[in-house]
Amino acid sequence: MKTEIYELLAQKAISRRNLMKGAASVSAMAMAGPAFMGMATPALADADLRKAILQVPGVGKGSPTDADWQKVGEMCLGATKANVKEGEFKGVELSFMGLNNQNLHNVLFRGLLKAWEDYTGAKINWIDLAQADYNARLQQSIATGTVDFDILEMGAPFEGDVCGKGLASVMPDWVKAQIEMDDYVGYLQAPVGTWDGKTYRVSVDGDCHNFNYRTDVFSSADLAKAWKDEGHQGEWAVPKTWQQVQEATKFLKGKQHDGMDVYGYLDAPKGWGGFGFYFLASRATAYAKHPDDKAWLFDADTMKPRINNPAWVRTIQDVIDALPSEPADQLNADPGTTAFQQFLAGTGSMVSWWGDVGSMAKTSDSSVIGDTCGFSILPGSDDVYNSKTGQWDKLASGPNYAPNMAYLGWGVYVMSRVDSDPVKQKAAWSAAAHLGGKDISLWTSAYPSGMQPYRNSHFNIPEWVEAGYDEAFITSYLNSEKDSYNHPNAAIEPRIPGIFSYYSIAEDELSKIFAGQMTAQEGADKIAAAWEKLTDQIGREKQIALYKASLGL
Repeated sequence: MKTEIYELLAQKAISRRNLMKGAASVSAMAMAGPAFMGMATPALADADLRKAILQVPGVGKGSPTDADWQKVGEMCLGATKANVKEGEFKGVELSFMGLNNQNLHNVLFRGLLKAWEDYTGAKINWIDLAQADYNARLQQSIATGTVDFDILEMGAPFEGDVCGKGLASVMPDWVKAQIEMDDYVGYLQAPVGTWDGKTYRVSVDGDCHNFNYRTDVFSSADLAKAWKDEGHQGEWAVPKTWQQVQEATKFLKGKQHDGMDVYGYLDAPKGWGGFGFYFLASRATAYAKHPDDKAWLFDADTMKPRINNPAWVRTIQDVIDALPSEPADQLNADPGTTAFQQFLAGTGSMVSWWGDVGSMAKTSDSSVIGDTCGFSILPGSDDVYNSKTGQWDKLASGPNYAPNMAYLGWGVYVMSRVDSDPVKQKAAWSAAAHLGGKDISLWTSAYPSGMQPYRNSHFNIPEWVEAGYDEAFITSYLNSEKDSYNHPNAAIEPRIPGIFSYYSIAEDELSKIFAGQMTAQEGADKIAAAWEKLTDQIGREKQIALYKASLGL
């Protein structure tokens, strides 16, 4: 959806489906009594409010529309009304920069903030960016000091660049209380969202990559027979290690399931503005993140890159070896393609992604695999590279698992340029707090939004089941998230200046490797050399100190 079309639809009164849904909603609310007719009535108890918003539009009733987003935003306005008087921000205009990705993020935020704008009197102007354009646009603003936005949707890896340079506003205490920050899962608590002991971030997302797979493919009797007939060891089942993922992917080449071509793992070789690097990292962490070493991207004491060590080179080679068994044009698939145009649409049987796949499997019009999707933490490895000894270790405990805490979640940040105007500052923080509220976050975790569970209160499985989710499905999904967040060997991303410059450099060279222009080792060596140069440009001693701090060393 282009933003100009969105604006037109928002003004008009939209589709037949919305009209019918609206009529049904009014009828249902009337039957429920006057408490629901106001939609933002404070009398709604927390549990009743959460139950009510999860019925908008209802699990299994298709993708939410703008009418649904607006309704949820209005229903969750109680916390704003407790801190802001009606019309208090009349005449205030705010600019908000964020993603317009898969018709979510900023497009969704428009609807969720509509009732907030109506109540407070403020107006928000939107700066929408595609995922591939986001990094370059933000880095330009940081480098030139020309911040032309008041509110920013941003991930924690950028905090070294933005908060460390004084570009962000410090969070007021009333915001901390309104959003109930103590409900965040442990790995999103401080120091994430903070810099030099000050808090800057309203979390609206929690990020990790989990493993998504097709349950029907891995329970197929025909495929199980073919697996055994071809002499493979063990039973045909969901892979638990990357070695098994490789074997299953090559086995499935040329096979069919239910009369259709079936493929194994879906790699994302095409760059994505730096964000594509996360998908290589999710293949790498089990090889590269040793349980006895918190570091996995760089040596903590020197910032020497590990991208060209045997663990990462093996990872790159795995992609090279798997691509011939993947769909025909996989070389040109970016991560958006693998999740939304392939896996959810029925192509491929395995993909690593953020939680969007799980939250969209049963609630998006684009999904055909809602009844055949299972989840786990990322696969492990039979051995793990020990950077301190230069050897591959086989652990007595079995395969090494190291979930990738990719991107540390999206947050909403207020820029320091509003601090000179107390009314504008309060308005900006109020908008951020509304988007990051405890109840509204449950809805964004349950429905297509670009966000995934990130609060302890999001893991109440009966709440999801009552909303209409199948218990086995939602248990598998939430456990894959929770077990990743809480894993003792989780691979934590460094919040260091320039981190996306490192990733973008890697993407450029990886595209050449995957196109066959150089070997895995040659390409990895080029990435390492470029990373060393970048570290020296930024300041090696400074980067070492910040890298150690991000790892808790």
